[in-house]
Amino acid sequence: MDWEAIGLSARLSLATTLILLVIAVPLAAWLAFTRRRWTIVVEAVVALPLVLPPTVLGYYALTAMGTRSPLGRWWLELTGSPLAFTFTGLLIASILYSLPFAVQPLLAAFAGIDRRLLDASAVLGRSRAATICLVVLPLSRAGLATAAVLTFAHTVGEFGVVLMVGGNIPGQTRTVSISVYDSVQSFDYATAARTSLALLAFSLVVLTFTYTLQRRGAPRWPQP
Repeated sequence: MDWEAIGLSARLSLATTLILLVIAVPLAAWLAFTRRRWTIVVEAVVALPLVLPPTVLGYYALTAMGTRSPLGRWWLELTGSPLAFTFTGLLIASILYSLPFAVQPLLAAFAGIDRRLLDASAVLGRSRAATICLVVLPLSRAGLATAAVLTFAHTVGEFGVVLMVGGNIPGQTRTVSISVYDSVQSFDYATAARTSLALLAFSLVVLTFTYTLQRRGAPRWPQP
């Protein structure tokens, strides 16, 4: 197996998960507890990567990071290197693509919290940030764990966005999914089979863990 690609995928997935949890917690809290009508538009934009073809999202991300774009030119002047086809560019694209996988479980967990607890926290004089840290997050541990696991697993399996934004540079942007594609293209089916089997087992473990978290504490049908 291509251990270099596996290590890069693990590093990319871990960085994406940590950054997205920092972004997703306040974003999901705002979407869950705000009653403004235009939050629906924001929620739709957050969920857009779920239905948008990865190549389309990859095209827009690549265009935004290119040296002809304001972001690409700014990054080039700042660092002296382009943003596209680098690990940093790949990380930004992964954050965009995996955003709904971090926000949606948190949004569902936050929406299920008893509003009377939030009112009691407000009556006690706690700020919204303190209420989220001391009341909302402790009651949403399963949603938080589900968001982290799904974000990590989804980033490991990315292909279209990775290929569009990162290309296939060994040690820099070639992830495990690209490695499987390379093995098939070079007729090395044995390596492709081993790597695919490892990804299949990993995905099965992730889904089993996620469903276990979701079923914990769920109401059961009453016995006669």
